[in-house]
Amino acid sequence: MENKIDLAVNIAGLSLKNPVIAASGTFGFGREYSAFFDLSRLGGIAVKGLTLLPRKGNPPPRIAETPAGILNSVGLQNPGVHAFIDDEIPFLRRYDTAIIANASGNTVEDYEEMVRILSEADVDAIELNLSCPNVKEGCMAFGSTASGITRVVSRVRKLCKKPLIVKLTPNVTDICELACAAEAAGADALSLINTLLGMAIDAKTRRPILGNVMGGLSGPAVKPVALRMVYQVSKAVKIPVIGMGGISNGTDVVEFLLAGASAVMVGTAGFVNPYAWVQAIEGLEQYMVENNCWSVSELIGGLIL
Repeated sequence: MENKIDLAVNIAGLSLKNPVIAASGTFGFGREYSAFFDLSRLGGIAVKGLTLLPRKGNPPPRIAETPAGILNSVGLQNPGVHAFIDDEIPFLRRYDTAIIANASGNTVEDYEEMVRILSEADVDAIELNLSCPNVKEGCMAFGSTASGITRVVSRVRKLCKKPLIVKLTPNVTDICELACAAEAAGADALSLINTLLGMAIDAKTRRPILGNVMGGLSGPAVKPVALRMVYQVSKAVKIPVIGMGGISNGTDVVEFLLAGASAVMVGTAGFVNPYAWVQAIEGLEQYMVENNCWSVSELIGGLIL
């Protein structure tokens, strides 16, 4: 009897058929990409960032190409959590894939209400995006300090009935300090990295290219930083880590798994190649066959030093 490759992973109670997830903010709610491939191929979909009320986002231009990726300052444009529940979940449930709701807010109370609402919705997990402005604390990001993370995560933990994934920003001095704070406050898993803060300038006009001046850098340029942070965090915490940042193919997936990630999220690559997610899964499978590896668990944290 031939061995069968086992791509399945479990992230703190979140069962995925394979470790490749569509990253939040790059996949919308899946409708556009469903024209290219069967969304059931994916391990999961992290939907675009949601807020309590609809948001129009930042002024344009909101996307700028860079030599090895893109800058974005979309500003969490979304229809609001209730529209997501009413209009998008029924569409996503046509497919055999996990639904991860990405929750954002301006205040701790916003996050609490988002988690309360999403805990009663038909989603499989909640990803807490802590990189958004905190109006009550001078527009700083909650996720930039251990105390900020502790405050939000500990509060929403009491309300959350789903696996709780905390998404970490890389724009900090010590990513491990923040990861440990999230774990101690009750996070079930971590996802990292979010985008690196950057900017682009038009030398001819002498003006910023983005309407919001600065934006988040994603794509291949951030991959070495992301790999390093995933490696460090996976050593510092006991909860699962979901890695992302510049993943474009199956080899990239393997590298993040070896660094300690239990699953990965693919995002920016899909803007260049709408089949990037499927090809990443197929590339992972091919690598496993060629290396006589029959379970993804054999790769996780398997870096040889």
